[in-house]
Amino acid sequence: MAIDPLWIWVAVGAAAILIVTLLFATGARRTRTANLRDKFGREYDHAVRNTGSRKLAERDLVSRAEEVNQYDIRPLNASERERFRRDWLRVEQRFVERPAAAVAEAEEVVADIMRVQGYPMGDFEKHAANLSVTHPRVIEHYRAGHVVMSRSGASTEDLRQAMLHYRALFEDLIGDRTDVASDAPRANEVSPLAPRATETRETLVDRDDLDARR
Repeated sequence: MAIDPLWIWVAVGAAAILIVTLLFATGARRTRTANLRDKFGREYDHAVRNTGSRKLAERDLVSRAEEVNQYDIRPLNASERERFRRDWLRVEQRFVERPAAAVAEAEEVVADIMRVQGYPMGDFEKHAANLSVTHPRVIEHYRAGHVVMSRSGASTEDLRQAMLHYRALFEDLIGDRTDVASDAPRANEVSPLAPRATETRETLVDRDDLDARR
C-alpha cells in the first residue's frame, strides 16, 4: 500500500519541529549555566560538588537568588562602616595575644554586619548561601575561615590564614575591596593583617612573634 505523501511531509515537519525545540532547549540550558557560572563563580562548582548534580546545583543557586531578592538588603552608612572598622581593628589587635578568640570574634563581626544590612538571622550555612548571591567573589573566604574556626587545635598559621579570609570578606561587606593574598608571608615579612597607612602599627602581625606568644 502506497504511503500518502502528505503523511510523509507531516512526519518530516514534526521531526523538524522536535529538533528545533531540542536545539532551543539545549541553548537555553547552556545560557542558563553560563549565566550562573558568571554570577556565582567558584560557588557554582561548590554547589555542583555539594549536590552531586549540575541540575540540582543550578536549581539551588536560582532558589538562593530568588530568596535573597526578597530581602531588604542595604549598604552600610558612613557611621556604621566606621564603627565596624573600629571593631575590626580591635579584633586584629587581640589576635596577637589570643588568636583563636580573635578568629571567633572576626566571624561575629561579619555576622553583625550582615544583620545590620538586613540579612535574616541564621546558621553559618544559611549565611553562606545568602552571601554567595550578593558577595560571590569572597564567599570562599567565608567558608575557609569557618573551617579553621571550627577545627580544634588549629595552629597559629592556620588561625592567621583564617583571619586573612575573614578580612577579605569584611572589606567586601563594608565596601573596602582589596585583594588579600591567600598565601601568608613568611618570617620577617610584613603580615597581610597589617593595617593600611591610615591605621596604627599595633595591628602588625609577624608569624615569629605570634608563635612566641602562643
